[in-house]
Amino acid sequence: MSLSHVVLASGRSVELTEVRMASTYAGMLEGYPCKLINDMRTRGLRRQAEQTFPALPFHLVPPVPEYPDRTGGAFGPVEVLPSVACIGVFGSTAVDPERDPVMHRSALVVAWFQATADVPSGEDADLALRGIDWDALAQDHEL
Repeated sequence: MSLSHVVLASGRSVELTEVRMASTYAGMLEGYPCKLINDMRTRGLRRQAEQTFPALPFHLVPPVPEYPDRTGGAFGPVEVLPSVACIGVFGSTAVDPERDPVMHRSALVVAWFQATADVPSGEDADLALRGIDWDALAQDHEL
């Protein structure tokens, strides 16, 4: 059973079967959000997804930072990512139309950042998430 369905910009419907969410800046004890910190957070999210789901293909939706204060400090300007870091396992029909639709599905692990802790759903999901090129990134597998 899926947690939700997301309709990609291509029109393909994908099912979210597992999702992990965490505060983007959880555990940050000192300093401030900046490019250096955000790059570390993004690499960490990628590493976590790849280690947790090593048999599945992975895609990172590039985060869109905000710059609320250009003055910054020793590490450059303040750069803030959306507050929730997500890893989701998505599934859909097979990418290869020659495959048996009863016996084959496609899957993709996706990491992304979003503003709220809401599970993405339907056509209301974040545009960057909906813009995934499923046919190029997902991998078919036999059930």
